[in-house]
Amino acid sequence: MAQDLYQSPDYYQVDELLTDEHKMIRDAAQGWVKREISPIIEDACQKSEFPQQIVKGLASIGAFGPYIPAEYGGAGLDQISYGLIMQELERGDSGVRSTASVQSSLVMYPIYKFGN
Repeated sequence: MAQDLYQSPDYYQVDELLTDEHKMIRDAAQGWVKREISPIIEDACQKSEFPQQIVKGLASIGAFGPYIPAEYGGAGLDQISYGLIMQELERGDSGVRSTASVQSSLVMYPIYKFGN
């Protein structure tokens, strides 16, 4: 049986500090990455292509603007939730994580904070 690359030791016992909601968010993101990213990402990298089909999925798991208030179309999550989602995306592929984090932090947040 192949090793599960998503299971790693929690050397700093961070899991003990997470709320049940944080764990649920992390686990949902991790499950999505396992199902949607892991099976396709190596082939996409070999072809030097970005898997466009994952963008709607990223939105569905709240990876775009998770800390933007729900009244403005975000998920209204806290920064810990954002970090957990990004950690799981990074575990799947750095380019996928960059897509979500750049859209969230460099596009959506400045518009929310400073736009009108």
